[in-house]
Amino acid sequence: MSIETIDILEDGIPKTVLDTLLQDHSTQKNIFWGTADYEHYGEGFGEYDEITYEKICDNTKIIPRVLKNRSQQNARSKDMAEVFTPSWVCNAQNNLVDNAWFGREGVFNTEMIVDGTHTWEPTETPIIFPDGKTWMDYVRDNRMEITCGEAPYLTSRYDTTTGERIPVERRIGLLDRKLRVINENVSTSKEWLSAARIAYMSTYGYEWQGDNLLLAREALYYTFVDNFVYKFNKKPNLRSLMSIAEIISWNLWQMDGIKGVVPGSCMDMKITEYSLFGTNVTIQKCKGCETNDISKHNGIYCTIKDWKSNKTIQYIDLINQ
Repeated sequence: MSIETIDILEDGIPKTVLDTLLQDHSTQKNIFWGTADYEHYGEGFGEYDEITYEKICDNTKIIPRVLKNRSQQNARSKDMAEVFTPSWVCNAQNNLVDNAWFGREGVFNTEMIVDGTHTWEPTETPIIFPDGKTWMDYVRDNRMEITCGEAPYLTSRYDTTTGERIPVERRIGLLDRKLRVINENVSTSKEWLSAARIAYMSTYGYEWQGDNLLLAREALYYTFVDNFVYKFNKKPNLRSLMSIAEIISWNLWQMDGIKGVVPGSCMDMKITEYSLFGTNVTIQKCKGCETNDISKHNGIYCTIKDWKSNKTIQYIDLINQ
């Protein structure tokens, strides 16, 4: 696989790795489509049907890569508030995060406009860290992209609006920046793999639609491969791929961000009461949905992993702290 490749083909990912990338740890099943866009493929492609290795690998390029067609973009923007953000916008906003962390501007790149086009020029020298902070502090610092779509704020293998490939040295995602720092500060593959695991453990995102979530997970997976090849001119072994895929499957999860639950998992409950005068059936709505109280939903609350303690927690526990 060339690091010049932007197109993601699932049949190029080892089955054990792809099976891991499809896992949903909140339901103990696979992530599901989360959209009706695939129903025309028949049984197993409904909105709440699980995505499986066979479904995506037996139907080559079933999930749109890089550019969804215009009608899909319009429909998703209207129905799901999906936004297709140019990489230069992602870069500008990510720079604001780093400006605050480093206490100065222009750490990773300089934004510019050339012939009316927004772009950026990467800094050529290794990143210098402020007093009291180290490069590992930066790698460990938690970052999250909410409603992440294909995760363009986390990794920028390509511009999601133009399809333009972005080489490793020009990438601007939050995870890309962590990996650049690692590339500049380690020399052995053992050190690199250890630091890269920490970078992935501290990088999070969630998304409603399963097809987007899979693309985001695959983008993070290939970003790992790209950077390893870029640094060492060889591919990582299967054990390393499985390890990083496991972290990705935990850290990028399928969720209704308003409710904190698996999308569509809240339901009406049928309550049956028996008495001498007969049977009375009432419908009890989800209290969380009725009151907009995130703590009272009857759906499946999403589970994520606290890697420092190696324990699982519910996402809403972070909100309620």
